[in-house]
Amino acid sequence: MSTSTEVISVANIEVDVVRKDIKNMHLGVYPPKGRVRLSAPQQTDPEVIRLFAISKLGWIKKHIKNFKAQPRESKRIFKSGESHYFKGKRYLLEIKEQAKSNKIELDGKKLILFLKNNQPIEKREKIVREWYRAHLKSILPELIQKWEKIIGVQTKDWQVRLMRTKWGACNIEDKCIVLNLELAKKPVICLEYIIVHELVHLLERYHNDVFIKHMDTYMPKWRFHRDELNKLPVAHTDWGY
Repeated sequence: MSTSTEVISVANIEVDVVRKDIKNMHLGVYPPKGRVRLSAPQQTDPEVIRLFAISKLGWIKKHIKNFKAQPRESKRIFKSGESHYFKGKRYLLEIKEQAKSNKIELDGKKLILFLKNNQPIEKREKIVREWYRAHLKSILPELIQKWEKIIGVQTKDWQVRLMRTKWGACNIEDKCIVLNLELAKKPVICLEYIIVHELVHLLERYHNDVFIKHMDTYMPKWRFHRDELNKLPVAHTDWGY
């Protein structure tokens, strides 16, 4: 599919305009900071695009405000007493050094990080990140298979990555979905909502009425799960999200 990208400014708000081989314009505001993206047919007149964005200005500002008001984690330094999230629950980090191996265990409301010696912040971060990754990879096959059967689609591959602006993505041609590593911190139902969202793209490429109808059919409470996900604390930007 042929695409081209440009940036316009509407009321001091930057809007990424992506021209595609599509029939209608589509507008979205994306976490974590409220990035605005407008997809438009290739030959759409620039003034038509600008007027469309202006007509949606109130809607855009509302969503940007919601993202900016969303709670954010402070920069993680991976020391005892620090808060960390896992599957939507808050845990207090406890560091135990001089352990036989680097590992993580949950004990009640504590997330215990065992270290072989006094590891630097970067190493501690990597251990926690890989623990999150291992958790997602352990539960995703069953969850993806569950929703593939419900929706009636099938992926060829799936991946877990740290992504800055998206909870998930779908490569329709390769039938591959990508899920944000940060989802390990969120309730499992929020992870399932993103899985459903990306799988539905295998039925409908664009966020149009057909896409919404599919979402309503396969996950009637998807809006509630979306809002729950977007109300939860998001990672500090220095952690790569």
